[in-house]
Amino acid sequence: MDAESLLLALELASGSGQGLSPDRRASLLTSLMLVKRDYRFDRVLFWGRILGLVADYYIAQGVSEDQLAPRKTLYSLNCMEWSLLPPATKEMETQTSVVKGRFMGDPSHEYEHTELQKVNEGEKVFEEEVVVQIKEETRLVSVIDQIDKAVAVIPRGALFKTPFGPINVNRTFEGLSLSEAKKLSSYFHFREPVELKNKTLLEKAELDPSLDFMDSLEHDIPKDEDPRG
Repeated sequence: MDAESLLLALELASGSGQGLSPDRRASLLTSLMLVKRDYRFDRVLFWGRILGLVADYYIAQGVSEDQLAPRKTLYSLNCMEWSLLPPATKEMETQTSVVKGRFMGDPSHEYEHTELQKVNEGEKVFEEEVVVQIKEETRLVSVIDQIDKAVAVIPRGALFKTPFGPINVNRTFEGLSLSEAKKLSSYFHFREPVELKNKTLLEKAELDPSLDFMDSLEHDIPKDEDPRG
């Protein structure tokens, strides 16, 4: 949800049964405008909310002028004060994959996981139980990144690529037609392309380079996985 049209977007999303109170909406709208100014983002997107046992995480992402450049992710517990999260890494994903269940809602909370590690003592090798501590903030970074890679999508035509490279918002885009909206090929993963690089020259010749520069959902194979555990 773009912060500039946040109230309308929240109103539309509330039909699913999940919504924000008027106070939260007002705080969110004001604070996201300040985030955009202070961090000098081109756009700020309200990513959503991750429910916790003691508090919820409100997530926002800052977008630079190049719309496909890595986005900066921030979280808030009160819709007013925002903290910048570090970029996700493969190590974080591996480390947090052992954590299951609900979030606590406390970024300083530490989960404990016991694992077996090989220990060398002279010529002998034996396994020893080691308690590994994992911060909830690290888990939050990893889960947001996994969700983004899997389901962050954008309709075809919402962005366009100039001949010089930067990806811009298409100001003339007014939405997909009813017939196009029914096709998976009309939606792209909102990230750097992965599968597009593997297409043949013949397949690429059928694409419009100004619009078809991301991976289409058309050939996705859903995985039965939930990164939240």
